[in-house]
Amino acid sequence: MARTLDVYLHHNLVGHLTQDNSGHITFRYVDAWAEHSASRALSQSLPLRKGRFTQKECRGFFSGILPEQSQRELVARNLGISARNDFAMLEKIGGECAGAVTFIPAGQPLPNSPARYRDLSDDDLVSMLKALPRRPLLAGEEDVRLSLAGAQDKVAVKVSGRQISIPLENAPSTHILKPASERFVGVPFNEVLCLRLASAVGIPAAAAEVRTIQGMDYALIERYDRTSTQTPDGLQFERLHQEDFCQALGIVSEHKYQNEGGPSFKHCFDLMRAVSSAPVIDLQRMLDAAIFNYLIGNHDAHGKNFSLLYGPGQDSVRFAPLYDLVCTLYYPELSRKMAMKIGGEYLLDKIAPRNFEQLAEETGLAKPLVKRRVPVLARKILEALLTIDLSHADTEKVAAIIKQRCERTISEF
Repeated sequence: MARTLDVYLHHNLVGHLTQDNSGHITFRYVDAWAEHSASRALSQSLPLRKGRFTQKECRGFFSGILPEQSQRELVARNLGISARNDFAMLEKIGGECAGAVTFIPAGQPLPNSPARYRDLSDDDLVSMLKALPRRPLLAGEEDVRLSLAGAQDKVAVKVSGRQISIPLENAPSTHILKPASERFVGVPFNEVLCLRLASAVGIPAAAAEVRTIQGMDYALIERYDRTSTQTPDGLQFERLHQEDFCQALGIVSEHKYQNEGGPSFKHCFDLMRAVSSAPVIDLQRMLDAAIFNYLIGNHDAHGKNFSLLYGPGQDSVRFAPLYDLVCTLYYPELSRKMAMKIGGEYLLDKIAPRNFEQLAEETGLAKPLVKRRVPVLARKILEALLTIDLSHADTEKVAAIIKQRCERTISEF
């Protein structure tokens, strides 16, 4: 028997996601949404139209909302469902997702009562940090319906001062919490340093901090796809819609790396030219993002680590602030192959000025502009490193790698 989920964008019913008896999914906008002049599509890959989108057409967007790799396997095990069943997973955890999309079993109303949260005591927080590696996203806990893409341990939370709370049902979160990792030493300090460096050199990036409780470190990343408004009843949180580049291009998460069929920089720049409401600014930011990831030694900057952010205006589409920035060079066991080629080259140590000239040619940018921008950003990073707290051992070691890379790049350019 076919099953259906109602798909909401903000508080609007926009369509239905259906799974047939064979397990295939299809999506269809409701006619009222497809026909309304003020309506917005869920995704660049799902333009407003009547009729059904096939699984091949819609899976890139919907599966892209869900966790990946081992996280997906663990979530499925905790929920008692198949890891390959996108529909069942969205049904179970699709209450609070990236962007402004929410999934509700067909026919059930979207809850409109005040958002509910479960406050965590210090002991509760410690227990959660310990549990996340075996219970990603707290999947299976009562009233918790949280989904985040990616393969890292993480959970969506609401932060108010020192109080951390778990959103229940479809309540909006404000931050993403990432615990320390046994495998990747110091990763909260690594990511927070890289995000702060990006902001310091003028590249919009998610605000972040490291906190410690009972000897356990964790990163708190402020969500750029959430806003707040002060009301007589207190702060009210609202969602902004967003989607990553793989979703926008209709590419499934399994193929997020360029050598597996994922986006190249040419695809990324073409997308920004086609959809950005401020293309001149966003093309520069996209270029800066590519150069910045090169300079900090982040090999894992794939198509799901760049996003489009949709503003409140119907035509507002911008390159989202950067997130998931990590110096992967700090971990020698990780691949030295970049997620996207720079001028025909995957290997970081083989990239030379001529590769950035080729990147410019491939993406329709001026060669002198691109070639000049690389050492300019390298110098800005070196200056920023003098202003950022490097007192933690892991922060200091990561900063040393980045400093060395920037100095080498300046000498080569």
